[in-house]
Amino acid sequence: MIEFQQVAYSYGGGELLTEITLRLPPGSFHFLTGPSGAGKSTFLKLCYGELHPTAGRVTVDEADLRKLSRDGVALIRQRVGVVHQDCQFLDHLPLAENVALPLTVTGRPVSESDLGDLLAWVGLKPLSDHLPPQLSGGERQRAALARAIIMAPDVILADEPTGNLDWEMSLRLLTLLIELNKMGKTILIATHDMNLIRNAKSQVAARVLRIRDRRVQLAGSDL
Repeated sequence: MIEFQQVAYSYGGGELLTEITLRLPPGSFHFLTGPSGAGKSTFLKLCYGELHPTAGRVTVDEADLRKLSRDGVALIRQRVGVVHQDCQFLDHLPLAENVALPLTVTGRPVSESDLGDLLAWVGLKPLSDHLPPQLSGGERQRAALARAIIMAPDVILADEPTGNLDWEMSLRLLTLLIELNKMGKTILIATHDMNLIRNAKSQVAARVLRIRDRRVQLAGSDL
């Protein structure tokens, strides 16, 4: 699905990532670890074309992201849902409308039934009329996940999705991501939380990628 071929990325005059060659197969579950500033967020942005490599190429279903038109990149991004750590919402719109925004901005019809089912799945249906400032951190993260998957993407990328959550809420969000993986979705989670990774590995065949010395390597089983 997503493939890196001898990818490097330079930032601020220095090389942040280098010599990355790997493939994220359809239906796989990966974690991405590494120290703060190592390039985890940059790696995720390379996966969906927010950034382009300074060397090598990134492909999604064999399509080189660098060579795609603006419309082509937009179509790719409809297939890749992204959950940011600091999720941004439009504070004047209720939760349900915020979650439906990806459909609204692309001109797709919003099925109230399907939207209700999605909000129920993440446990937020009773809060559908609430404004974002009224939501807790955990509720915002589950709303961000709902918004990321409303377009039925093939891949979900999550950047430190549990970084601001307590352990109980972290496990709740992880359970949702594991359920998506069991539905056939490709999952990649950037995190520094080793306990979260260990918990996931007890439930699903998750592999761990580690950024070390500017390279992304498959970590061993000593986690």
